[in-house]
Amino acid sequence: MSLGKAARGLVPSARGLLRASAGAPGRTYAAVAAARAVLEGELDSIRAAGTWKAERVITSKQGARINVDGSRGNILNFCANNYLGLSSHPEVVQAGIDALKSHGAGLSSVRFICGTQDLHKDLEQKLALFHEREDCILYASCFDANAGLFEVLLGPDDAVLSDELNHASIIDGIRLCRAKRFRYKHMDLKDLEVQLKESQSSRMRLVVTDGVFSMDGDVAPLQGICDLAEQYGAMVFIDECHATGFLGPRGRGTDELLGVMDRVHIVNSTLGKALGGAAGGYTVGPKPLIDLLRQRSRPYLFSNSLPPPVVGCATRAVELLLASNEIAQSMTAKTMRFRNNMTEAGFTISGSAHPISPVMLGDARLASLMADDMLKLGVYVVGFSFPVVPKGKARIRVQISAAHSDSDIDRCVDAFIQTGRKHGVVS
Repeated sequence: MSLGKAARGLVPSARGLLRASAGAPGRTYAAVAAARAVLEGELDSIRAAGTWKAERVITSKQGARINVDGSRGNILNFCANNYLGLSSHPEVVQAGIDALKSHGAGLSSVRFICGTQDLHKDLEQKLALFHEREDCILYASCFDANAGLFEVLLGPDDAVLSDELNHASIIDGIRLCRAKRFRYKHMDLKDLEVQLKESQSSRMRLVVTDGVFSMDGDVAPLQGICDLAEQYGAMVFIDECHATGFLGPRGRGTDELLGVMDRVHIVNSTLGKALGGAAGGYTVGPKPLIDLLRQRSRPYLFSNSLPPPVVGCATRAVELLLASNEIAQSMTAKTMRFRNNMTEAGFTISGSAHPISPVMLGDARLASLMADDMLKLGVYVVGFSFPVVPKGKARIRVQISAAHSDSDIDRCVDAFIQTGRKHGVVS
């Protein structure tokens, strides 16, 4: 085969690489072929390990019931972050339509140039009110909020103390800062105290933790963390992506649930889960910090503004929660119904009293096979395996939504029992 014919079979970027390297076409083609072989080898190893993550195609709006891969069947969705069922709430959807009509599809700009609308400022004010903090700054995602915080707040004279199982975005954000890094054992207050003592010489110290850890559904011991932080003169940061909107008496989050709203200094969270489920993240905290982030936070300065329809949807979601805690309060009974019935059936459920209810299986291939069989029974769940969770701790992470009825939950449990018996997980 000639080089020209071979090049036509490559992806467009590879063809461009060949054209750009016309002086050494043979060597360039060999390099591309070698790289392709490496990539294919990596993909083969993922398939062999049973950790391949296929993407199912949903052909309906998000909700308790969805259409999957064109199916018109009654598929129950038990793996969405749609905790409050607001992703397709009529008022939330209408608010997005209204914002699209009044403020357009997008801003084609970052915030400080010509990308700030009254919609953005209104949402920031409502989020600050919701969390009872001084101010708020919006980002394109909570990943960006975590990526943009630490390098602005912390310098080489400071220290950051992070739970070893914190979310990947927190880990990546900390990597960007120049502070001294300390990692304490998962939710281990004794080890945190050791790290606080070791970091005593630092100018500022920030204890960093997820409010709720998304893979296990366990809740950080915030009371103890705040006690230690105050004892050793540190600040406290929490990521509330899996708590905002539904934990605590008014759905304010983990800090409200544990009675430490006035002791946690900085909160990052998302609009992409309970608050409408579209996109966007934010930081709430002291006004001087928020002002500094607007001046120096790279994801904020160099990313387009959130689109008006997304802002409109999220604003209406927050307004609904500010007006009533009824939806948030409905979650507890639904969550415990699933957890208790699954435990009685013989399954091991990680975490406690949180809508994230991981069904622990251990083996990656087993988790994948069971998830496929569950779909055949009309229940959409997904197997989680390495690198999303540690090797040997594969699971199916079930997530309860306020949109689920008791009969939906019972049907899900029945499907688990049937599938679990097939694979020898329960008797």
